Amino acid sequence: MRRCFSTATNYFEIHLKNELAGIKHAGTFKNERVIQGKQGVLVKVTGSDKPVINFCANNYLGLSSHPEVIAAGQKALETHGAGLSSVRFICGTQDIHKELEEKIAKFHGTEDTILYAACFDANGGIFEVMTGEQDAIISDELNHASIIDGIRLSRAKRLRYKHLDLDDLETKLKDAKESRFRLIVTDGVFSMDGDVAPLADISSLAEQYDALLFIDECHATGFFGKTGRGTAEAVGGSPHVINSTLGKALGGSMGGYTTGPKPLIDLLRQRSRPYLFSNSLAPSIVGSSIKVFDLLMNDSSFIGSLQTNVSHFRKSMAANGFTILGNDPTHPICPVLLGDAKLAATMADELLKQGIYVIGFSFPVVPKGKARIRVQISAAHTKEHIDQLIEAFAKVGKKLNVV
Repeated sequence: MRRCFSTATNYFEIHLKNELAGIKHAGTFKNERVIQGKQGVLVKVTGSDKPVINFCANNYLGLSSHPEVIAAGQKALETHGAGLSSVRFICGTQDIHKELEEKIAKFHGTEDTILYAACFDANGGIFEVMTGEQDAIISDELNHASIIDGIRLSRAKRLRYKHLDLDDLETKLKDAKESRFRLIVTDGVFSMDGDVAPLADISSLAEQYDALLFIDECHATGFFGKTGRGTAEAVGGSPHVINSTLGKALGGSMGGYTTGPKPLIDLLRQRSRPYLFSNSLAPSIVGSSIKVFDLLMNDSSFIGSLQTNVSHFRKSMAANGFTILGNDPTHPICPVLLGDAKLAATMADELLKQGIYVIGFSFPVVPKGKARIRVQISAAHTKEHIDQLIEAFAKVGKKLNVV
């Protein structure tokens, strides 16, 4: 088939190339490294001579390649097929989908759960169902992009409060006093900084001002808190609605969910567009996820080793002169602040040569001037892995005049 090129298409292609050139010039172009094989603590990256230690995955419990999780996915593939070729309400609901939703609700202590293809979809499909023109959504200014996009789809009044600022949140609650419903929206843990929301205090404000509280738990579910129940277990608080993911600590595949009051879940099944118009979650993912929840509800020992690793890394890096972001010293998101975007990219490349796989984060993922390398610790890392990480940072940091 012959392609036709018009003046418009030529100009558009030039525009695209100029945009890409600008990104590269700013040092913020994101190259994708290729992993050869499965996700894990040790991975083989194309271009590296030998396996490197992975410190940039959301694989907080090391379950992405756990043999029991893999076996459960394989079994579900055999018994329930590769996929449903349909959305849930037509012919895409299997017994294992209902089983997983029940396990998630039991894990969180909620009434019911609805599955999505990703938590991005869960966040994209909830706010226009929960709220209308008579309501107000009050959102932390640094909430995840998926939350921001989901809120944009709602017709509710939108207010943003300063990051973790309870006084500003209270002001916004007062500003929205005439609204029918007021919905406070926050990440439980903010992925770029490792900050933990003061959920107990936010819950108190929600109760005082008769507001609802929504929380995104993608970087908390399964590993944060004494038994991995998330931010509320770790710091207190009582959210009314929880969104989270199956794609991080809970096996690392994909999928997301909303869990909360049954009437809300029932209404989401009727009106949530990403749920109504997306294929059902693949059976292999569902089978793996069921096994993950079984593991977590029967044994929470993963969490102790994770916190030991985090404490060792944070204390050692601070002693070496590095600035580690995050307001909770127990959380495994440990961003090493560098400031300059090109420096972050260069340092990540140099660390790879030392056998450490990490990625530099820069604008627009984080604010300008706040570039960093986000280190993520796993329960599967050994003390030797952490020591090698610290040693590599010290060596490269001195070479690049960071410390």
